[in-house]
Amino acid sequence: MKDYSNITPELLETVERYESGTMAQEERIAFEEQLRSDADFKILVENIRLTLLGIETQALKEQLDEFHKEIPETPQIEKSTTKVRFLSFTKLAIAAGIIIALGMFWMFSGSSNDKLFNQHFKADPGLPTTMSSTDSFVFYDAMVNYKQGDYKTAISKWQQLAVKTPENDTINYFLGVAYLADKNAKKAIPFLNKTLDRSESVFLEDAHYYLGMAYLKSDRTEEAIQEFKKSGSEKSNAILKHLK
Repeated sequence: MKDYSNITPELLETVERYESGTMAQEERIAFEEQLRSDADFKILVENIRLTLLGIETQALKEQLDEFHKEIPETPQIEKSTTKVRFLSFTKLAIAAGIIIALGMFWMFSGSSNDKLFNQHFKADPGLPTTMSSTDSFVFYDAMVNYKQGDYKTAISKWQQLAVKTPENDTINYFLGVAYLADKNAKKAIPFLNKTLDRSESVFLEDAHYYLGMAYLKSDRTEEAIQEFKKSGSEKSNAILKHLK
């Protein structure tokens, strides 16, 4: 068994790049192969990810405490293609010292589509959580809940915004993904479809992918295949190989 007790800054930086989607394709393929073949490494990476997420959301909560006096009446949510960025390596190194190994594995049961969904589904990591005076407090407050896996609370808060801005693709997208992560594919589908109504949305590729996942979860296989084809992403193509 390999010794993973020494968590280096290089490993932390590698996990950060993998989670933020900035890892080069060749490196990502090798990294994911190691995740599949090395159970100890997979557990270590998962715990690093959870620890970094806990630190990031705690930092955001501190920012939110200062933001209460500047809550805007109408949310102004900026679209961004930038994935989540974590904290500095100095703080990451501190975080590494408190990582506790946990065994977290998917249990595969049910139909073949259900198994395929469980094998491939991973919630969108969310938008960057840097606050400014023009950002929506409610939206980013809900994003904290979402990143902590408290999908029901995030949905409740985003639903309030959806009533005010029903055509906002950012809100519709994250409502759809949050419902899907909360195992409610039926409610996820209409919000993801609303996202796709905005042809200029930066979420189009991912919205097609998650809509395909929602159809897959609902055993609507042919519709799932069509959405995965429209997405054209690598993760969509990986699932299509099992469905053809």
